[in-house]
Amino acid sequence: MTERIAIVTGAARGIGAAVARRLAADGNAVAVIDLQEAATAETVDAITAAGGRAIGIGADVSDSAAVASAVARVADELGAPTILVNNAGILRDNLLFKMTDDDWDLVMQVHLRGAFLMSRAVQAHQVEAKWGRIVNLSSTSALGNRGQANYAAAKAGMQGFTKTLAIELGRYGVTANAIAPGFIQTDMTRATAERIGVPFDEFVAATVQQIPVQRAGVPDDIAAAASYFCSEEAGFCSGQVLYVAGGPTS
Repeated sequence: MTERIAIVTGAARGIGAAVARRLAADGNAVAVIDLQEAATAETVDAITAAGGRAIGIGADVSDSAAVASAVARVADELGAPTILVNNAGILRDNLLFKMTDDDWDLVMQVHLRGAFLMSRAVQAHQVEAKWGRIVNLSSTSALGNRGQANYAAAKAGMQGFTKTLAIELGRYGVTANAIAPGFIQTDMTRATAERIGVPFDEFVAATVQQIPVQRAGVPDDIAAAASYFCSEEAGFCSGQVLYVAGGPTS
């Protein structure tokens, strides 16, 4: 297969790391982007140890200059990027009456502004290549979730953003799709358990009772979906939101 150059944001750990490893296993060279370059080392090392090509880059995806610099570095060191997975995200959960301006703004900046800046930068390479794949990470929280007004709004916004990218970029051979994970065992969900004062094992057990397949998700579940959306075979699938949640969502 033709080697593609992929960028995965927020890829130092959790879902992003799993996606980066999977895309590398699929034969792509991968740029692992996270806020601190040192944090990307584990993911990069795992890819290179398995025989893949990868570099780690530290960048704040909500900063336009940092994004431009990161994408230029990818093009210089790996090649022109044509696959982009916008996974970078943060949590600043709180009930509406306790949520601060900064809680709201930071979540919007990282999720939505970050996805916008990265997509705008990478699409130039995709259009030139007349081929591209963009995958945005949404969430079942886009349907509404107590204590997550900011996160839910951002993840719902990611779905509208994805569908618009699909419309605008389709004529250039670029697809855009979103993955909306349900409950996935990561550091972020562990932080949620801590926020509400419940031991993580109990939090997982209680959540699993509500999932039809009777298990929690793991990052590799999301990586498998990303693998398909980034593949050659997914060229006629665009503008879609795939809920990877162990059962139907309303």
